[in-house]
Amino acid sequence: MPAQLPKQFTWQKMVNEMDWRFINDGFNSASTNMAIDEAIVQNHLENQIPTVRFYGWKPSAISIGYFQSLEEEVALEKCDEFGVDYVRRITGGGAVFHDLELTYSFVCSEKSGIVSKNIQESYEKIGNSLIKGFDSLGLKAQFVPLNDIVVNGKKISGNAQTRRNKCVLQHGTILLDVDVEKMFSMLKVPDEKLKGKIIEDVKQRVTSVEHEMDWENNFGEITVAGKIDEVVIAMKKGFEDNFGVNLAQGELSKDEKNMAEKIEKERFSSKEWNFKR
Repeated sequence: MPAQLPKQFTWQKMVNEMDWRFINDGFNSASTNMAIDEAIVQNHLENQIPTVRFYGWKPSAISIGYFQSLEEEVALEKCDEFGVDYVRRITGGGAVFHDLELTYSFVCSEKSGIVSKNIQESYEKIGNSLIKGFDSLGLKAQFVPLNDIVVNGKKISGNAQTRRNKCVLQHGTILLDVDVEKMFSMLKVPDEKLKGKIIEDVKQRVTSVEHEMDWENNFGEITVAGKIDEVVIAMKKGFEDNFGVNLAQGELSKDEKNMAEKIEKERFSSKEWNFKR
């Protein structure tokens, strides 16, 4: 990341109503990623342009749901040992280990009618973008309520949503590869005696692009960066086909950048926010 996509220009130049803003954001820290998502939401009503953003995590990180307790869900000493970051999301759901993955976020206004006011219907509508993206890669995916995407019956994407400031924010994972043992070395489980069984169960229920794709036959020799680029391009096309729009390469506005820096400092990088429950 970032993939080779259309020439970049700022969203102020987007005059076609079928153009949405696309940001291919590379790798950021956990606190930066969460701050940017929120800054886009807080600025959205002024600009009214839906935004689709793709990003990665550097260093790897664990994000917990808004209503969770960091100390109850995460083995903090192990995270520090492995250099893994942690952050509280503004969306609900469970703890997620962000390592070998691509993450997307999608923001639009509630009154736009782009997605339903019904949460379940909106999850499925946005999730169909990923399904079309996987289809471009040759993978047959399905939506499974409440908010998962599966390939061959195994979860390959989990999603979370919140609505605030009259906007919809949904973000989710696209698992490029998965290391279940590493994940559970940093996530706490209710009963340590059952940890081995839980790990084996997760291995049976979770898959990844790397596991499902026949890269060599489809693309020949391809690097890890090349694989990420192909997934980004496929998912971008999935959003375009699903919503009937053009995703025009854009960037954060100056106001969004300033707001993201402020939000990161005051919230997502602070102990008060991350340890507040």
